[in-house]
Amino acid sequence: MTVAAESAASLVQSVDWRAIAPPTITAAVALIVLVADLFVPARRKPLLGGIAVAGLVLALLALVPLRDGGHRTFCLTTNADVCSYTADPFALVVQALVLGGALLTVLLSLADTRELPVGEYWFLLLASAAGAALLPASRDLATLVVALEVASLPAFALVGLRRGDRRSSEAALKFFLSSVTATAVMLLGVSFVYAATGTLHLGEIAERLYDVSGPLETLAKAGVALTLVGFAFKTAAAPFHFWVPDTYVGAPLPIAAYLSVVGKAVGFSGLILVAVVAFPSYGTVWGPLLAVLAALTMTVGNVAALRQSATRAWSAVRLLAWSSVGQAGYLLVPIASAGYAGERRIGSTVAYALMYAVVNFGAFAVVALVARTHRLNRVSDYRGLYARRPFAALAMAFFLLCLAGLPPGVIGLFAKVTVFSSAVDAGLGWLAVVMAVNVVIALSYYLRWTALLFRTSDVRPAPETLPAPEDTAPAGTTVPAVSAAPAPALTVAIALTAVAGIVLSGAPQLVLRFAGSGLF
Repeated sequence: MTVAAESAASLVQSVDWRAIAPPTITAAVALIVLVADLFVPARRKPLLGGIAVAGLVLALLALVPLRDGGHRTFCLTTNADVCSYTADPFALVVQALVLGGALLTVLLSLADTRELPVGEYWFLLLASAAGAALLPASRDLATLVVALEVASLPAFALVGLRRGDRRSSEAALKFFLSSVTATAVMLLGVSFVYAATGTLHLGEIAERLYDVSGPLETLAKAGVALTLVGFAFKTAAAPFHFWVPDTYVGAPLPIAAYLSVVGKAVGFSGLILVAVVAFPSYGTVWGPLLAVLAALTMTVGNVAALRQSATRAWSAVRLLAWSSVGQAGYLLVPIASAGYAGERRIGSTVAYALMYAVVNFGAFAVVALVARTHRLNRVSDYRGLYARRPFAALAMAFFLLCLAGLPPGVIGLFAKVTVFSSAVDAGLGWLAVVMAVNVVIALSYYLRWTALLFRTSDVRPAPETLPAPEDTAPAGTTVPAVSAAPAPALTVAIALTAVAGIVLSGAPQLVLRFAGSGLF
């Protein structure tokens, strides 16, 4: 009887609630908001946004006790080192990025949610953030796939939440189809890897891949390639980027910002985990593949952004969308370098992602502010913004210069240097040259937009630059109503991101220390 009791006890796993607190709190608050929406009267609906803010702040505070990075749970009873959830430094940094990004998304959303079903909106956003926070701590393929889908499925609904808007519906459909395709390809790759290794835990996969030979080796290589292709869809890497511009334009602006930062964090976290943690022995397979994808992605994104017309409807959002594709190419460079020089290179991706998250959210916050008075949100609408809104114009100029990597956006410059150095140190000189060329290309459209902010607004454009008839809103789309009312939540979001960018530019070591450190 005693032996049986001891045997049963050995199968019971204790759960480290502190380790899983951040995603658990976020998911619990999502359910609270959904239930509260049934009972809160219409005039009190703004309280739901306050609950969302409080929940995300609490989830961020739950990361503080985990800062030593030694927490893990859901481990195999036979091997305590094989766990499905690990709160290591990499997971904690990405969780802070994800939850901070979700909090900024809530601040952007508080400015104007009149056209959206509020309860469903906050629930879907928090549910997606919970999945995104779970993913970087996942250490087996099953948990990884579940977390990825929990983060992605609510995002489809968020993109298409504007009921009756054809543009929003088309964007949601394109986003859904591309993501489903990516998931199918990724699951096929995961099944091949499982067939070749007999395990789903990333650490065990890494060990067993060294011993795979014969036909199983071919199967394993195919599984590695397909899994990486699936994540390439999620990161918007070319040629799997086609869904990005229309999705960003059709989605509510806060959700476009969320996808550009948190969506990328999810994709790149998964890519790092499968490539660096699970498939290190196959670096000769995925290293060259990711290097080519990085070069193609940054080139396609920057060239497409350069070609955007300033007078086209929603050209400001389109330019940021193509810019995000180009930035994804830079983020891929250190991961590709890790295939040649080891996992320490991925710290450069984390450092760059933190910089990009701050300044890109800031840029979207300014775009959302301008969209309140300029319904089509064209780049040409930013002419003379300094005369109308000096704070917003200065902040936007700072964000664009950070993205370009020019002073006073020092953090953007240093982040690009760390990425460039990772390619050079890994022997990828050709990729460093491609990156340098793309940085020069990107300077053109970033500086062109920055200069427009300070031009006199009463100077009429030349006739050839006036909007063509097709630049008006397409039939069947909903144009946001013009609102000159103050938006304190947007002002707070712009101020927070501007202050964060200035602090990081003054003390770049706060972020760049990740560039030379091993995060696993």
